[in-house]
Formats: sequence, C-alpha cells, structure tokens
Amino acid sequence: MQEIERDNAMRIAQKLYDRKGMDIQVLQVGHLTVLTDYMVIATGANALQVRALVDHVDEEQSKRGFEPRRVEGRNEGRWVVMDYAGVIVHVFTAEDRNFYRLERLWTDGQNRVPLPFDPEQAEDDPA
Repeated sequence: MQEIERDNAMRIAQKLYDRKGMDIQVLQVGHLTVLTDYMVIATGANALQVRALVDHVDEEQSKRGFEPRRVEGRNEGRWVVMDYAGVIVHVFTAEDRNFYRLERLWTDGQNRVPLPFDPEQAEDDPA
C-alpha cells in the first residue's frame, strides 16, 4: 500500500510541476503522523493559479479513480488542502506558505522524497 501512496504523491507532484507549480516538495510523513503517509506541498503565484493547480490535480486524480475525502480553502485560493487519505496536498500562495512553513513542521531531515524534475533535489538523492 505504501508504494501506491508514494506513486500517487509523485504523480500529483508531476501534475503540479506540469502546470507551473513552484517549490514542490513531497514528504514521507507516515512515521510522524497517523493522518497520512505523504504530503505534497506546492506554491502558486497567486490565488488564481492556486485554484487552477488544485483544479488540475482534482481532474487528473478523478481520471485515475481517486476522489478527495475533503477539500478545504478552494474558494479563497490562498491555502488549499486536498485529502486523498494516503496523500494530503497543500497548495499555497507564496505569502501563506512562508507564514505557515509546513515543511518545518513535517521535515525530519530524512523524509524529503527526491523529485525527478527538480535537479536541486536530485543532487540530494543518496541513491
């Protein structure tokens, strides 16, 4: 099951990247919380782009048979949370992401998943 969730998180990250999401991170957090196995965190340039990113993820996930258990913040577009059970997606405006800094809460120094489209993260990959 863990591999399915990881694949889902990576697909979501790729969809965010394809639509120009910024500073995308995937964190493996199953050992830190019972809420989810992975978190995907991304930034949109403004509220309009945040909503567009979320709509794209929602549409693509639906095509694959994944429906969110809950979506919060879509109307405001400043911080949207999509709960896919094993993967929780957070899409922020830059201002809100900087304020809440979820990465600091959920990163333990070893749980950031390298992303193939991010050369900076690929360099950190110990494999």
